[in-house]
Amino acid sequence: MLTHEINKAFRARLAQGGAVLMPGAANALAARVIDGLGFEALYISGAGLTNTYLGMPDLGFISLPEIAQHTAAIRNTTDLPIVVDADTGFGNALNVHHTVRMLERAGASAIQLEDQVNPKRCGHFAGKDVVDLAEARSRIKAAVDARTDPNFQIVARTDARAAQGLNAALDRAAAFIEDGADITFVEAPQSVDEIRAIPDRLSGTPQLINLVVGGKTPIVDLAELDQMGFGLVLYANVALQGALKGMSDALSLLKQDGRMDESGPVASFELRQSSVLKDHYDALEARYAED
Repeated sequence: MLTHEINKAFRARLAQGGAVLMPGAANALAARVIDGLGFEALYISGAGLTNTYLGMPDLGFISLPEIAQHTAAIRNTTDLPIVVDADTGFGNALNVHHTVRMLERAGASAIQLEDQVNPKRCGHFAGKDVVDLAEARSRIKAAVDARTDPNFQIVARTDARAAQGLNAALDRAAAFIEDGADITFVEAPQSVDEIRAIPDRLSGTPQLINLVVGGKTPIVDLAELDQMGFGLVLYANVALQGALKGMSDALSLLKQDGRMDESGPVASFELRQSSVLKDHYDALEARYAED
């Protein structure tokens, strides 16, 4: 499917209402698993890429070319809508304009931009701060102007809850909607009442809620979040955290026993090959083989 068709269908799905459960993919293999399990959309997490690609914490180390490379690789594996975390847009409004163009061409369906200062920090770390509102709004305005596909969506995230309180964060999100943001994202509310206040205050525009296992936001069931009115329910790094636990468990057992077979806590060889569509490539190889 062509990316502009994916984007049009994604916008229509959000307009239809009902919460979309969206896991994060830190690499193309995770994207294949997410697609195969029947999710409706996936998210490329800056934190996930930084952790898996660089082995570093989410403190602003990942670059735009690296994110674009991973976006293109993931787009090659799936026709799901892809929401890409672009941190602060990598600079001023001109940089944001370039970031949107680059990630749209790489196959993103939506781009997430936040109002933190550079270098940014994980939304669930201490010590965050945000730029002034005028600068934050200039990022969103530049992003809206930069897109070439009208169905490519701008997700405007604010981290002001930590530095200025929930009301300030809601005010910022409302301003971003005025500037043309398609979806808003108030990061790290710290109670169920705060979670509920977000769609109540910002009704009429799809809202994204980020549930981080072990983070600052309480975990709430999908059905309840749907009833509250959220459009996107994000679990940005469940796949990463699950993979990290699986690697640790399998490798600990290998270290302990000095051997590993398919009775261990590993995927079978067949599942591994089917996950990367080896049969498909075998068929292509046979099709193009010389007589």
